[in-house]
Amino acid sequence: MKPLRLFRNGKWEPAYAMLLLPALAIYAFFFLYPTASTFVYSFTNWSDVNPRDVTFVGLRNYASIFNEDIYATGIRNTLIYALLSTVLINALAIPLAVALNRKLKTRLALRSIFFMPAVFSPLIIGFLWSYLYSTSDYGLINQALSGIGLDKVNFLGDPKLALYSVIFTQVWQWTGYNMVIYLANLQSINPEYYEAAHLDGANAMQSFRGITLPLLAPAITFCTVTVMISGLKVFDIIYSLTSGGPGHATETIVSLMVKRGLGEGFYAQGAAFGIVFVILVGLITLVQLRLVKIWGDR
Repeated sequence: MKPLRLFRNGKWEPAYAMLLLPALAIYAFFFLYPTASTFVYSFTNWSDVNPRDVTFVGLRNYASIFNEDIYATGIRNTLIYALLSTVLINALAIPLAVALNRKLKTRLALRSIFFMPAVFSPLIIGFLWSYLYSTSDYGLINQALSGIGLDKVNFLGDPKLALYSVIFTQVWQWTGYNMVIYLANLQSINPEYYEAAHLDGANAMQSFRGITLPLLAPAITFCTVTVMISGLKVFDIIYSLTSGGPGHATETIVSLMVKRGLGEGFYAQGAAFGIVFVILVGLITLVQLRLVKIWGDR
């Protein structure tokens, strides 16, 4: 089968180009047009109070984002969530993948057990952990603490603990998923590398640092970038566990966009916050990819 080419012998092939039109139309309608509209409306006074008489207000919406404490809280919580979840998930997934890559009798069962939480949606995981974290009689964790003589902990009601309690649920859910990706990469490494290192007198830790970790660079790049992006746009687990509370202790960028932009009717302000969010995600992703590339080159 010949490959599809838009140009043949330097000439434009309109028949082949027509095949791309359906995909381009869907992409333009569902992504380009909403993105451009969001950008335009972010400079207006469009709101639930003023739905028709929309006028240009310049950078007023963007200025309000950096002047209101609630937006600073959302940005800070999002960065904390994204950074901690990325570090913890990958720091646990790599050694777990190495351990389950060995010839253990129960390795298939253990892989399934660790991967299983990733099958469920974050909403289900949120509702499950809301029961586990509860301070009432059915809260399993606090009942266990009371059983050994410790005081109950208000995991989701304490502003100092709520965000980290949410992060823990996501580490629990997604470590197994990333473990599978690292396992696939580990199984592509030639065993002869380890045999040669063993003949040279390298121990297990030296083989891990000199062979395993450098050759895991493709999986590390993929996992760190995807986990970071997922952390920056987190919403569903926040909604199901805390709804942004207590107070605004667990508000994130996306949860504030939904609340202020849709729930409270400040459409233009929500659009401006969305543009800031896109820029923030793009910058963080570029920096992350650059750091990973520098590490891989070394």
